[in-house]
Order: sequence, then structure tokens, then C-alpha cells
Amino acid sequence: MMWPSSQASKILSALLFLVLVYCICMDTFLFLRIQNYKIDLFDVPENWTESSTRSAVRNYEDVIWVPCSINPICHPTVKGLMVDHINHYIYAPLCSMLDIGLKISEKLLFLTPNMISFSHVIIACIGAKLLTCQNLAARRLAIVLFQIRMFLDDLDGHVARERKHIKGERSEVGTLGYWVDGLCDMLGVIAMIVGILLYLKNNPPRRGYKGTSVNTLPYHQLKEINSSEDIEKDHTTEIGISYKTKVTFHRIIQVLGLFSGQMVLSSLAWNRYIDIYQELLENSTEYDIMRRETAFRSGIFFTATGLWRVVNPHSYLHLLSMAVFCDKTWVFLKIVHYSGYLCLVIAVGSSEYLVENIRSFVVNGAG
Repeated sequence: MMWPSSQASKILSALLFLVLVYCICMDTFLFLRIQNYKIDLFDVPENWTESSTRSAVRNYEDVIWVPCSINPICHPTVKGLMVDHINHYIYAPLCSMLDIGLKISEKLLFLTPNMISFSHVIIACIGAKLLTCQNLAARRLAIVLFQIRMFLDDLDGHVARERKHIKGERSEVGTLGYWVDGLCDMLGVIAMIVGILLYLKNNPPRRGYKGTSVNTLPYHQLKEINSSEDIEKDHTTEIGISYKTKVTFHRIIQVLGLFSGQMVLSSLAWNRYIDIYQELLENSTEYDIMRRETAFRSGIFFTATGLWRVVNPHSYLHLLSMAVFCDKTWVFLKIVHYSGYLCLVIAVGSSEYLVENIRSFVVNGAG
């Protein structure tokens, strides 16, 4: 290990708490910023006097002390409301600062966004190899590499937007960069899953059963133990004898496959709703601008998009990374391989309901 597990747990717990508090505060600031200040997406006339939008003509840039060049809540967009907390509130400002320092967007023109995308695939392959190691320090180093990969995944999008002078997070669906970024992201995720699969295959987790003797165990447990080639007496206690058996490779594939299925469904749904919301609220200028702005500012829309901050594929990867770093990979996979689908159903159901309401309000003028 890199350091004693008890010390690592304390440090990680403290960092997790600080990140959680920071993200909650940033979500609050983002909501207040949307409610009270002008949004670039909607060009509200300066002489507009309706009370519900009177405060919206104020510029957010006039009241902040953190410049918009590194401020993640300065230019709210549909995608910006649906990007996970770590990428949006931590990696995005770091990408901006790195770009300002190295002037990647302005001077290093040979370094294209697609080159950055391909580079993080290479890093993911190195990380996947380290994930197969039995040594926990090597697996922790792999997680550091995968976090660098996710940072670079943010950087390629940032550089592309800066060179096109696009403010805020956007998905340019159908462009070459969109498909290259998606492909490289998918390859990076596959590399991580394969690395974890090979590690669990070579180091299968164990499950135990307790009883006063083998004869006192329930039949289904006895059958499972007796069918395994690896039965061992772990220790004897006042309660009785604890037996442990390795989890089968078939079970490992099943659990990891269910988690991978969540990743695929989450990615498809997340991109689908970004595309739909962008089309309704950002791209379709023929729709009434005040209705689009009202829908964008609504608390219901903020809450519904906030669900995707938690269940989008990047959030899953951050949680999986933390589990691997803490050496709790199997525990995490067992917890979410079914429950994660319930979260997806809630997010999809809420989004479908909201899409129909927004479409009726913005397109048809109902509501």
C-alpha cells in the first residue's frame, strides 16, 4: 500500500466530505445565478419590464470576483446543467487554468482536440494494465491515471470550444469531433472495465458462511460450498466455524456485466436528453424566447437535469474509481449492479415527463 489503510481511509473521508460540501455549494450558486442574472442563451431586451424577468437583465460578470474564464457557472447551458459535479466544478476550471497558462487554444495549434482524445486512450490502456496487478499501490496508481484520462477528456472539449469561441458546455451532435470524443471515451471505459475484470478473475473475492459445523449449515449453502474446489476453514470462534469460498468467474462476469449495462444505458439516455433539451431550449430560435427562458430557469428543470449529474456515466466512473482506490471494488459493484437501474428508471421517467411538458409549453404554447 502507499500508506496505512486507516490513514488512507481518514484522508479519503475528509476529502470526500470537502468535495461534497463544495459541490452542494456550487449547485446552490449555480441555481441562484440562473434565477437572478442574464443568461447568454436568451437575449432578453434591456427594456423588458415584466417582473418575472426584470432582474434577469443584470450581467453576472458585473458582480463576480472569479473571472468567467475559469468560473464554471458563468455561462450556464443545458449540457452544463447535466455534466457531473467533478468534471464541471473541478476539472473544467483546471482545464481553463491549464489552457490560460500554456495557451493551448491560442498558440499550440498543432495540438488538436482529437490528438488530446487519442492521448487519453493510451493513458487508459496503461491504467488498465496496472488495474490487473495484485498490488494495491499499483491499482491506486491506475486510478490516478484514469482520473488524468477524464481530465484530458474535459480538456479536448474545452480546447475545441475555445477555438470556436463557444461559451459554456455544448454538444455539437454529428460533428467529427463529437464522434471521435465519444469513441475515445468509450475505449477508455472499456479498458477500465477489462482491467477490473482481469483483476477479479485472478483475485476472486470470497464469501463466507458461519455455523457450529458443516453439518449445521443450510442445505443451499452446503451445496454451494461443496461444489467449490476452494473450501477452507478460516477461523474458529465462540459462534462456530467460518467457511469461505471464492466467487465464481461466472458471477463476476454477471455483476460486472450488469454494471456495464448501466453505463451503456446511462450514456445513451444522458446524450439523448442533452440533445432534446438543446433542440428545444437552445437551438430552435423559432420558438418563443421568453417561453424557452422560463422553462430553462424553472426549478423543475434544474432538479430534473440535476438527477443526471448523479447518474450520468462519468459519475459512475468516479464512484468506481473511488471504490477501486479504497480496495472496495467488489463491494461497490454488488451494491449498484441492481440498484443503479432503479436510479436510471427514476431519471429517465422524470426526464420524459419534463420533455413533454417543455414541448407543450415552448412549442405549442400550452401551460
